[in-house]
Amino acid sequence: MADILIIAGSKSDKGIVEKTEAVLQEAKAGYETEICSFHREPKRLEKLVKDSDAKVFICIAGLSAALPGAVAALTDKPVIGVPVSAKLSGMDALLSIVQMPAGVPVACVGIDNGANAAHLALRILKLL
Repeated sequence: MADILIIAGSKSDKGIVEKTEAVLQEAKAGYETEICSFHREPKRLEKLVKDSDAKVFICIAGLSAALPGAVAALTDKPVIGVPVSAKLSGMDALLSIVQMPAGVPVACVGIDNGANAAHLALRILKLL
């Protein structure tokens, strides 16, 4: 069973995923990684989230960055968003993640900073 599920919105997010995984590997944390676009595969995303035993979700997404919010809408577990610098230097993704409506909380780390998302997930797991 993986305590952390990393979901990247695109294969192009591979570099950020690898930085996230490196921190989790060093900490010997249980994790799984999936590539799943909320826009292209909404039903698959819902199944991934609902069927997951993960305690924390890390969602890596650029452009409109709807992925972290979609995951937060599907679970009451902690969700950490990692904005990707695909366009507009990543500001579009950052703002999409931090401007979630009340009741749909998503933690957000810096643009392209998957390593900090992993560190935050590890700290959350210590509290659970």
